[in-house]
Amino acid sequence: MGIKEILDRLRREYPNAGTMLAFGSIFELLVAVILSAQTTDAQVNRVTSELFKKHKTPEDYDGLAQDELEDMIKSVGLYKSKARNIRAMARKIIEEYSGQVPAGLDELIKLPGVGRKTANVVLAVGFKQPGLGVDTHVLRVANRLGLVQAKTAEKTERALKSLIPQEMWGASHHLFIWHGRKICKARKPLCQQCVLEELCPKMLS
Repeated sequence: MGIKEILDRLRREYPNAGTMLAFGSIFELLVAVILSAQTTDAQVNRVTSELFKKHKTPEDYDGLAQDELEDMIKSVGLYKSKARNIRAMARKIIEEYSGQVPAGLDELIKLPGVGRKTANVVLAVGFKQPGLGVDTHVLRVANRLGLVQAKTAEKTERALKSLIPQEMWGASHHLFIWHGRKICKARKPLCQQCVLEELCPKMLS
């Protein structure tokens, strides 16, 4: 089963696949992606629709007290640690990057609260650079399809990047996520509705 055939089928099935997060700048995207861990994009958008009205720049967050930010984002999961990380991330961007979000993977993952998935999403969506973030959906779909055999996000990321043409990294991330949310679900995958059914190792075995 070729990766090109898989991606072609997924692109036909999800022609509008892309980020569901709402943002007006790369910094807002970074905040939104940090908030999205263990929280739905819809819930993040509800929070940021108010948050981003007054807090748009690193300086805005650097001036917030911990409890103030916690109160603004308390309806997302892990809000206390996320508030702490966002404030520390904003301070580091101000002090080390002149208030601008850095445009490199190595620099992004040095920011508080920013792992490889977040960094890859910011690169692909914000900077339009090659990036392939691996969340639970991507990890699950890639392993079920037999594209990778990896239990960690980082190993899955590296394996997928070796398989998929660089110019398709960002699109692949969204296609796998959409497929994982709609069809290839964690507990009850809808295999009979899957456009990849006859290509899936589960069906071939």
